[in-house]
Amino acid sequence: MDDLVLIGVPVDSVGRSGGTELGPGALRELGLAEAVRAEDRGDLDLSIRGEERDPETGIVAAADVLAATEEIRAAVAALVGEGRRPLLAGGCCSELPGALAGARDAVGPVGLAHVDGHADLYDGRTSTTGEAADMPISVVLGLGPRRWVEAAGGPGAEAERTLLIGYRDRKESIADGMRQPEQLEPAPGLHPIERVRSDGARETGELAAAILAGTGPFWLHLDVDVLDQAAFPATDYLMSGGMSWEELDQLLPPLLSAERLIGASIACYNPEKDPDCACGRALIHSLRPLGPRLAG
Repeated sequence: MDDLVLIGVPVDSVGRSGGTELGPGALRELGLAEAVRAEDRGDLDLSIRGEERDPETGIVAAADVLAATEEIRAAVAALVGEGRRPLLAGGCCSELPGALAGARDAVGPVGLAHVDGHADLYDGRTSTTGEAADMPISVVLGLGPRRWVEAAGGPGAEAERTLLIGYRDRKESIADGMRQPEQLEPAPGLHPIERVRSDGARETGELAAAILAGTGPFWLHLDVDVLDQAAFPATDYLMSGGMSWEELDQLLPPLLSAERLIGASIACYNPEKDPDCACGRALIHSLRPLGPRLAG
């Protein structure tokens, strides 16, 4: 039996239908499960609806976000407990706290390789939108919003075993008042896009895999906006200065094929912005190294 299991997480924290919540279905139709040789268990039965910010947490559609976290947590915990490795196809980055919580529930503390154009350390006060996708690293590290951290059963990862790779939102996030990753104590491992380029994408992936695998099981989260907007326009948060496909395809293989990779999640692909499916197909191609390792 292949031990990689594909689960769709059809959520978009803007609180409306469409957008990234269509991502799991689109990737499935493009052959994601076949490409990585995963058992496909379909989509979780959840959604995020509502455009009002909760006064306590500051999160848009907070009740649905918390409920989704609990459902994702249970699904991941069950799979990891069975010795399977989940691949979550999002959806948006609000899937990450539940995913890490489930892995932690099953095997104890896990590390995190967070490959994303943003550091995602906003909270309900500093996020200008209130969208849960702004906040997953704050939740994963137990920094808040409090009710979301509680829904996840506490922190999902330790800062010392969390690597932030490829982010490039420093100027914008400082202007918004977001806590900066280097201000945390202890601080996570920091690999902003400038460092990835100076060290080399392949070398960054190899180093990240060695660091995380050397201390226990770890999770990989990939937000497609780590790519430059010209390379991947099928996302809702377009930014220049991101990775090329060549850089991403050098970075990912050491992480995807690492022996201690316990699961992975992909997020923020919006098929409504990908009429010819070119972005979706390229994304699936980049994930192919996951299959032989986890299915072998």
